[in-house]
Amino acid sequence: MANMSPKRNPMPTQDPKVRARNFNEVATGYTAEMAIDEAMRCLNCKNMPCVSGCPVNIHIPEFIGKIKEGDFEGAYQIISRTSSLPAVCGRVCPQENQCEAKCVRGIKGESVGIGRLERFVADWHNAHSDKIPEVAEKCGHKVAVIGSGPSGLTCAGDLAKSGFDVTVFEALHTAGGVLVYGIPEFRLPKAIVKKEVDNLKAMGVEFMTNVIIGKTLTVDELFDMGFEAVFIGTGAGLPNFMGIPGESLKGVYSANEFLTRSNLMKAYREDPDTPIMKGGRVAVVGGGNVAMDAARTALRLGAEKVYIVYRRSMEELPARREEVEHAEEEGIEFRLLCNPTEILGYNNPDDRRDSKNGFVTGMRCVRMELGEPDERGRRRPVVIEGSDFVLDVDTVVMSIGTSPNPLIKSTTGGLEVNGRGGIIVNEEGLTSREGVYAGGDAVTGAATVISAMGAGKLAASAIKSHLLK
Repeated sequence: MANMSPKRNPMPTQDPKVRARNFNEVATGYTAEMAIDEAMRCLNCKNMPCVSGCPVNIHIPEFIGKIKEGDFEGAYQIISRTSSLPAVCGRVCPQENQCEAKCVRGIKGESVGIGRLERFVADWHNAHSDKIPEVAEKCGHKVAVIGSGPSGLTCAGDLAKSGFDVTVFEALHTAGGVLVYGIPEFRLPKAIVKKEVDNLKAMGVEFMTNVIIGKTLTVDELFDMGFEAVFIGTGAGLPNFMGIPGESLKGVYSANEFLTRSNLMKAYREDPDTPIMKGGRVAVVGGGNVAMDAARTALRLGAEKVYIVYRRSMEELPARREEVEHAEEEGIEFRLLCNPTEILGYNNPDDRRDSKNGFVTGMRCVRMELGEPDERGRRRPVVIEGSDFVLDVDTVVMSIGTSPNPLIKSTTGGLEVNGRGGIIVNEEGLTSREGVYAGGDAVTGAATVISAMGAGKLAASAIKSHLLK
C-alpha cells in the first residue's frame, strides 16, 4: 500500500552534544522497515522526472521498486549499472538540488528520500554481499586515469566494466582523492571509500599511489608506456586566499590543508606526524560545504568555540541545509554579513604586539550589508563604514574556494586551460590534446561529487567510442 504521508521518514542521527566530540558518522541510517516505508512514498511516475535530475542517470523508480519488494540486493544491482560509488553518493550528494528537486511528491510535501534510500541499499549490500559488478571480456585497450577522486573512480569503473585495462595514478599514498582527504569521517567513513576502491580492484583496476603526474611521470610518458587514452581527474586542490594582512601567521590554514591533516594524516592522534590545532577558538571563513566540514572538524578536535564567518546572509549561504543545521545543532556560531580585513598576531606569548609574523591572536572584521545583485543575481555585499570589530580567535581556516593545480598543464604540451586554470574540454570531455580527456573539478573548479562522477562517466563513454570504433 502506498505511503501518502507528506513527510519523509526522518534520518536517525547521533545526539548533537555527543557527536560534536567524536568522529563517528552523524547519520546512523535507515532500518529496513524505515527504508521500505519511505520507498512506499514513491509514485513510480511514468515520465520519471527524478532521473533527469541525476547526473549519472540512476534508474531511481526501478531501484526504489525493488526496495518496496524487500529485494535490497536487486536494488543495489540496479544502482550499480550506472553508479560506481552508491555508498558515497547516498551520503554526500546534494540530492535536494538534483533528483529530489524533481520529485513529484515535493510539490505538496517533502520529496521521497532518494539519497537516504540509496545509502541504505549500498550499506545493505556492503554488509551482506561480496558480489561485484560483472565485467566484459578484455578488449585489449589500455587507459590511464590520473586522480582517484569521484571523477577518476567513475571513469575507471565504467571502463573496467567494458573490458579495458585501467590504471589509476594517485599523487597521495591512499586512493580516494577528495573523498578521503577532504570529507570528514563523520560525514563519509573512510572504510566506505576503501570498500568502493576495493570493488574496482576486484574488477581489475590497478592503482598506483605516490605517483605525481607532471613530476614522477608526464602525460607524454604515459602514452610511451602503451596507454591509448588518458583521463585527467585531478580535482581542484589549489587553495584560494583573500590576500589580507596576517595570512602567513602560524595558526592560519587553508581548509584543504586543515582537512587533509585531520582526515588523511590523522592529526587528531596524540603524537601526529602532521600536527594541527587542538582546542582554542577557531574562525572558519566561508559558507560552503567545505567550510562546514572544517568548522565541525575543529569542534571535534577540541575547540572551545568555533565561528563561521561569511560575508552574506543565511539565505545566500551555499552549503547544504542539512550541513548547516547539523553545525548549528552542534553549537557552531554563525557570524553572518561579516568579512575579515586582517589577521592579528604576535611573535611569542610574552610579546602581544601586532606583528607580521608569529601566532594568531585575533581577526579584524567589518560588518556588511547586501546591496544590488551581481552578475550571477546574488546581492553584492557592501561594507558598513566604521563597523570594524575584532574576533578573539587563535586559529583561522580559510575556506573561500580552490582552483585546479597547474602542474599537469605546465608539463603537457597542447593542453588548453581557461582563465581560472580549468582544463578546456568539448561536449565529450576531450581536451585540446588528442587522446587526453578531463572532467570534474579539474575542468569546472570546485563542484559536487556527483557532477564529477557525471563527467567521469561522460569521458568513459567517449573513450570507449573512440577506441572501440
